[in-house]
Amino acid sequence: MLLECEDVAVAQRLAPFSASVGKGELIHLLGPNGAGKSSLLAALAGLLEAQGQIVFAGRPLADWRGYALARHRAYLAQQQLAVASMPVWHYLQMHQPVGGESSEQILLTLCEDFQLADKLARSLSHLSGGEWQRVRLVAVLWQIAQPDGRLLLLDEPLTGLDLAQQAAFDRCLNAKIAAGLTVIMSGHDINHSLHHAQQVWLLKEGVLLKRGAAAEVLQPEILTKVYQVPFRKIETEGRSLLTTLF
Repeated sequence: MLLECEDVAVAQRLAPFSASVGKGELIHLLGPNGAGKSSLLAALAGLLEAQGQIVFAGRPLADWRGYALARHRAYLAQQQLAVASMPVWHYLQMHQPVGGESSEQILLTLCEDFQLADKLARSLSHLSGGEWQRVRLVAVLWQIAQPDGRLLLLDEPLTGLDLAQQAAFDRCLNAKIAAGLTVIMSGHDINHSLHHAQQVWLLKEGVLLKRGAAAEVLQPEILTKVYQVPFRKIETEGRSLLTTLF
């Protein structure tokens, strides 16, 4: 297993839970605000002190040191202030992977995919919220593109992305997962998770209530209890959609 958690907990944020995650998995964390999604991701990233045991790539997470850990996992925080005077290109260079062929070409391709190729000389302070989110995504995707990259942790990565950019994100992520990368990401778009996630972990008030295949977890009766609003599932043009009844 790539990642093993045993009785992992964060005081007043996350109740003890145990789970294991394998290579090439895509897991979505869902739940209301305050459910513990960000705390869980930060703990798995090694950036938030947690009780219990987290083992990453066969070693206790606590034994990993910053530089070595950054070569194996990348983490996108939910919020991050831009370094106002820094150009986009310089910010991206801070995430340059170590080793591997065609590193610069990978970056240029990512910038094209996320419509940033014409913004590389722009100051971070002159970016819109959606542009800054795309810059941050390209940075962590480039970081994890190095040969040792194994785990990508994303806290609400779809924030600020329009539909075309979300599609670019999904294409990029699917390719990396097919190549063996493991991704754990949080969000609030239940239908996106229904159609893209392999596994869903559903949290509420710091408790991991249910986990399993997306189609099993994202059932109207389960979501109604978690979100306290009525849900139903409808079928349209061969696709299932979840919607609220208000």
